[in-house]
Amino acid sequence: MNFGGFVPLSTVDWRGRSVCTVFFRGCPVRCAYCQNHAIHSGKDMRDLDEITEMIKGSLLAVSGVVFSGGEPTMQKDALLALAKAAKSLGLDVGIHTNGVYPETLGALIENKVVDHVALDIKARWARYNNLLKVNCVENVQQSLSLCRNARMNGRLAEFEVVITLFRGYEDEVPIIAQEAGDVDIVLQQGVTGSVRPLSEKEMKAIADNLAREVRIRTREGGEIVYEGDRSRRASRKRQG
Repeated sequence: MNFGGFVPLSTVDWRGRSVCTVFFRGCPVRCAYCQNHAIHSGKDMRDLDEITEMIKGSLLAVSGVVFSGGEPTMQKDALLALAKAAKSLGLDVGIHTNGVYPETLGALIENKVVDHVALDIKARWARYNNLLKVNCVENVQQSLSLCRNARMNGRLAEFEVVITLFRGYEDEVPIIAQEAGDVDIVLQQGVTGSVRPLSEKEMKAIADNLAREVRIRTREGGEIVYEGDRSRRASRKRQG
């Protein structure tokens, strides 16, 4: 695999779990705010047995492994092999993905070697290709549908849509949430050098407009479960 890095113990990459995290190098989507931009490109080719030994070294401390990047689904064969190896070690498998490679997600689900998928949806569909400078919106839509259906029929234990939110794009959230449908939503604080990040209080106000439970992730407060404005939730229920 084209290797991007390894964290032997993480408590932030999978909510409620201690995991090890394997980073894959390379990504077709070059988001300016990505915290892992250093592994967007370049090469560090490693034998899969070496990566498996890294995972084995964490067995006493973790219950799962997360494959992240970069974009892990970009390297389909390597990801599938490592996911199978992790399952054979008794570990659960999580994937962090931008959804550009739905065929890889389909293979993971079909082979029953993935337990958790975090899908990063970056904008409303109408803005996607122009924003990312990559014609990928149909692929991301397919990944969303695939994972949502797998979650509903029990083939995928956990599925969440992550919205990385920046000041000035607050109106994107209700549209993305509607497009995502009835799945877990995570509002993640976007951090970039040129714009002041939204505070937890501001993100709660945005979540109130959704009238649904969400998780809010900020640097200052970590991750919290937020039920939203109860009066709006009740109003939405009555209208439904």
